[in-house]
Amino acid sequence: MSKISIITVTYNSAQTLEYTIQSVLLQDHPDVEYIVVDGQSTDDTLSVIRKYRHKIDHFVSEKDDGLYYALNKGIELATGDIIGILHADDFYIDDHVLSKVSTTFE
Repeated sequence: MSKISIITVTYNSAQTLEYTIQSVLLQDHPDVEYIVVDGQSTDDTLSVIRKYRHKIDHFVSEKDDGLYYALNKGIELATGDIIGILHADDFYIDDHVLSKVSTTFE
């Protein structure tokens, strides 16, 4: 079974981020590394992240040079066999998405 790293990049996404985080945490795949990279949000984004911090493997909040810079920062932290990106306003359609991805790669 493959280890999957999921990266979420966020900036001032408090209204949608919790649903995104829950979507990742509810996946039934047994080996998911979750990485959240925040661009030093000024809204309630950090409060949402703190609520789930104990279930997020890597969290960085610092000023960056935009989306692609933050994505590359997340990729550098990733240790999975498969790396995926789930943006801060997206979600997985069901709890089996990452298991299906793993099976496809195997």
